[in-house]
Amino acid sequence: MNWNAHEFVWQDWTILAVGFVLIVWYVWRTLKKDKEKMKGADSQDYLFGKGEPWYIIGAAIFAANIGSEHLVGLAGTGAKDGVGMAHWEMQGWMILLLGWLFVPFYQLLNNKMGKIITMPDFLKYRYTKRTGSWLSIITLIAYILTKVSVTAFTGGIFFEYLLGLPFWYGALGLIAITAIFTVFGGMKGVMTMSAIQTPILIIGSFLVLFLGLSALGDGSITAGWSNMMAYCGHLHDGYGTTHMFHMETGDPMYHEYPGFVVFLGASIIGFWYWCTDQHIVQRVLGQTRGEDNVTVMKRARRGTIAAGYFKLLPVFMFLIPGMIAIALSSKTGSGITMDITNQHDTDGAFAMMVKNILPVGVKGFVTIGFICALVTSLAAFFNSCATLFTEDFYKPMKKGMSEAHYVHVGRIATVVVVILGLLWLPIMMNMGNLYSYLQGIQSLLAPAMVAVFTLGIFSKKVTPKAGEWGLIGGFIIGMFRLLTNVITDSGNAVMNGSFWNSTAWFWQTNWLIFECWLLVFIIALMIVVSFFTPAPTKEQVEAITFTGDYKKQIKESFNIWDIVATLGVVALCAAFYIYFW
Repeated sequence: MNWNAHEFVWQDWTILAVGFVLIVWYVWRTLKKDKEKMKGADSQDYLFGKGEPWYIIGAAIFAANIGSEHLVGLAGTGAKDGVGMAHWEMQGWMILLLGWLFVPFYQLLNNKMGKIITMPDFLKYRYTKRTGSWLSIITLIAYILTKVSVTAFTGGIFFEYLLGLPFWYGALGLIAITAIFTVFGGMKGVMTMSAIQTPILIIGSFLVLFLGLSALGDGSITAGWSNMMAYCGHLHDGYGTTHMFHMETGDPMYHEYPGFVVFLGASIIGFWYWCTDQHIVQRVLGQTRGEDNVTVMKRARRGTIAAGYFKLLPVFMFLIPGMIAIALSSKTGSGITMDITNQHDTDGAFAMMVKNILPVGVKGFVTIGFICALVTSLAAFFNSCATLFTEDFYKPMKKGMSEAHYVHVGRIATVVVVILGLLWLPIMMNMGNLYSYLQGIQSLLAPAMVAVFTLGIFSKKVTPKAGEWGLIGGFIIGMFRLLTNVITDSGNAVMNGSFWNSTAWFWQTNWLIFECWLLVFIIALMIVVSFFTPAPTKEQVEAITFTGDYKKQIKESFNIWDIVATLGVVALCAAFYIYFW
């Protein structure tokens, strides 16, 4: 038989089917044992999970981040724009801030409140109840519009190119499977599948990377790398796609990613996502039960360090294969055909690599890991939505209900999120470039989040009302900018009239520059409001004040090897920037 067939054959389908059954059995078996151990349902375990080993925490953080937007969007961006979008992925250093800086703060507040907090809990405690409620609303809206729908949409594209399934079969099938998994598996199921998918995903992606380079270099990986760099170095009118910073105005990418501003913009989004987003923070908040602070912080921090190393991989797992795919499209017999100006073609880059590069049998095995990644990432969003609704809206209204009741409500919330995501899909499909849409939404939400969390933690003088004004005001400005983006095609359309001419600075400003100025404006607004509104109470200030005993516990929670491992993440990130400068 032809082991290098450029299609899915019966051996691949068999491996895929058997693997799916085995994974379902293993997850069910794990959940059954855990339920017997708990002797009944517990909403905290369903929503947050229990104390997991540090390497499982790291794998869960990594798996929660990897979704179909990586399999499709990141690889597609690699094919089209090279390493220009690597700023959003080379953020292992940002995850370190979660472990070293934010975990102690969140753990301190957990102790003061006597429960595992959500991000809205933090804002309610530090600012006002309305601030926390608004964060819940903003987060739920963001998950539905930019997470659930985007993951399902890009998953449909991935299955279309890899398995030949019609787009809607893949998209709806992914949502249906994930919804069932999340409802019955909860966070424990997500954690279990994360442990399964991570090694398969990493091994499979690197197989695509190395076999792709080998195919491009006629059997030589190093020659393949040289050929890829040479080919991509001449794209975009000769300016190339092999560097991260685009400094010349003639560069076609300068208009979208101007100079060093791209690093600042990506860092703002990264800070919000890795340090304050419920979807990620939930992976470490669930590690705070039944143990002393030192043990909890040690395991959570080491989990984030492990995730920092994992986060170095997606560029090589997805973005570089996209660059290989565009180079292979010019090589006769590769099986890959791609037009760099066709967004649909570039979005299918990674699926085409799996289909045409991997040998028979390996395709099926690797696809198992990719499907697990899609399900786990989407399940994590569903679960976070259930957590926010149950903990921040339902429990305060319905106190004293049974744990089983809260679990049931969380499941209903998950189903509602699924339905809303499905309703939004056809609307989103008519809103232009998917990846630009996704990053554009995040750039408008991140500044307000970064401002209120940073000032809330580092300043004792910022008032409760300042946080409320900052979050709500930043969100309203961001949504108004989004509205103008829709009307003006992200500032590219020619708009006539006195209103559009007088407000051109608002709707035509580059999205990254706008994001940076929005952050500056919100911080200034919060400082000004703080001068005219009542100061925070003693309890609110104490919530962010470390006692001598707590500082001692923090010091006991790490050793020299934690520091060495942390510096390793920073050094590797720096090395990548130097190479692709």
